[in-house]
Amino acid sequence: MALLEIKHIRKEFVSGTRTVQALKDITLTIEKGEMVAITGPSGAGKSTLLQICAGLMRPTKGNICLDGKDLYALNDDKLAEFRRNHISYILQHFNLLPMLTAHENIAIPSLLNDVKPDETVLREITDTLGITERLEHFPAELSGGEQQRVGIARSLINNPACIFADEPTGNLDGGTTKDVMDLFCRLNEAGKTIVIVTHDPEVARYCHREITIVDGMIR
Repeated sequence: MALLEIKHIRKEFVSGTRTVQALKDITLTIEKGEMVAITGPSGAGKSTLLQICAGLMRPTKGNICLDGKDLYALNDDKLAEFRRNHISYILQHFNLLPMLTAHENIAIPSLLNDVKPDETVLREITDTLGITERLEHFPAELSGGEQQRVGIARSLINNPACIFADEPTGNLDGGTTKDVMDLFCRLNEAGKTIVIVTHDPEVARYCHREITIVDGMIR
């Protein structure tokens, strides 16, 4: 069953008098429960495609259907609401707020919906990720791997339909990369659909399928 349908996506950027085609007619289907790697050289359009799939950047042409919803048929407010409730986006730089504890960072998506996080669910997630004992610590007091786990926990608190991760292991050493990818595999085995942009062939090997983007096209 298709969770994500990418239909004839094009993305153009205007730079001065020049128009740059970042993506050129991308069509792709990702099934529910897949873990997929998007690979390719720098500047190929991987992150652009991921941002469009996650509802963060409108395409020049084409459609994205996620969990049966045509994302870009929604107005900005409805799209933001859908993202909060159905989509998670993980960056390699973690983007934790330094003045908040790990617990408070994880709770942010729930608080944006004006609800308190379910503490039982939060503890189940942090137990799985091995960070429960670090919840009252601030980001500066956590290792890189712990910060990434906090970012992953934050991405799961609203039970998203799909997790998008842009170079989630890019700043991690080899041992921590393995730990994080093992966690992604466990999340995938529990039913989460995961799409990962990566330059690392080792990370791609964890995934069910690898999609290579070169010059804005699937190769």
